[in-house]
Amino acid sequence: MIRFCSEASLRLAVVLIVGCSSQPAKDISSYGASVGIVNHTGKFIHSASVNGGAGGHMEAWGAGAANVCCVSVPRVWSPGMKLLVRWDMPEGSVHVYKQALVEVEKYDETGSVYIHVLPDDVVRVVVSNYDGWSSKHPIPPPKKPNKQLPPSP
Repeated sequence: MIRFCSEASLRLAVVLIVGCSSQPAKDISSYGASVGIVNHTGKFIHSASVNGGAGGHMEAWGAGAANVCCVSVPRVWSPGMKLLVRWDMPEGSVHVYKQALVEVEKYDETGSVYIHVLPDDVVRVVVSNYDGWSSKHPIPPPKKPNKQLPPSP
């Protein structure tokens, strides 16, 4: 009987240790986020999308609100999370389609997805509750360069 009790106690201890050491369930839920575009270039963006969803346009050096719906985004950020970004920057009347698989920058709370198109086809993606022109947005808004006046004679 003593052997049975000690064997049962050992099994119970193993179950408790294994049960207490397991990882909490990871939140894999997602939500529908609106998409905004921030253009850090001197070229017009005719359209842009994330993972095939949403679309919009943005003037040169423009920053907009996230007012186009929607793309599915995980509620909890995880390292290596990427989204496929496609955009069209026409050259005259010819459409020039581009795309990039972009790692989403770390976010701590849900929000809208913002596509930042920078010179040389560099793209950054952030999740934020602040519009692209806001001083609280994770990436500063674009600034149109000052035109240099020719020197006076």
